[in-house]
Amino acid sequence: MQAHLINRFFALALLNTITIKNNWKEIWKSSLTRIQLITGVIIIIAILGFLPSFFKSIELRDGITLSDPLLASFTAIKVTWPIFIIMFGMAFLMLVRAINEPKLFIQYVWCLILINFVRIFTISMVPLDAPRGIIVLTDPITDAFYGESIITKDLFFSGHTGTILLMAFCFTDRSDKILAYVASVLIGILVLVQHVHYTLDVVAAPFFVYPIYLFSKYILSPSFVGRWSLVVGRGRDRVREQ
Repeated sequence: MQAHLINRFFALALLNTITIKNNWKEIWKSSLTRIQLITGVIIIIAILGFLPSFFKSIELRDGITLSDPLLASFTAIKVTWPIFIIMFGMAFLMLVRAINEPKLFIQYVWCLILINFVRIFTISMVPLDAPRGIIVLTDPITDAFYGESIITKDLFFSGHTGTILLMAFCFTDRSDKILAYVASVLIGILVLVQHVHYTLDVVAAPFFVYPIYLFSKYILSPSFVGRWSLVVGRGRDRVREQ
């Protein structure tokens, strides 16, 4: 009986490996998805390289301290480890699903690109000082991107909440979606408990993230790429005529 179960396990593992390999082959065969994959990875690596200097620069500027009745009603509690476990537990789940579903990988990479562009803009345009009584949130992984400096002013809107919420929109499995929605709510609550964000930062996140998700779907769609290619082609023809 044990031998049968072991053989079945390895057979399923082999079948899953073959399926994954075939899925990635299909993605690579298409010039459209191949370009989306390569450019997406290049851009996200460039963004990650830019973020440490950006966050250091915003930390040097003076910002506004908002009046937040919710945060003022209680003293901050350190919940760093629950935040860390939820964030990177969900990141691991996304990684596993993305390995199995290359289209999901491409979708999420482009969502991350857009959410980082938007957050760079909103953080630049809305200079805020850290909430009163903040307990600084640190972990060894994000410190690699933020640099050695303590960063507290990357506030509007909440990247912790938005990143997990993006997963909920991108996941294809219903149970994964539900888990990500629950995780995003928990993260939103926990960053408030530790006074890492203002209430406004957390509440605003869905209003930015959902349009970002929709826009990423649009720019990755064959119809958008087709129209863009047509515009570029006409532009080249006009240049040649001149």
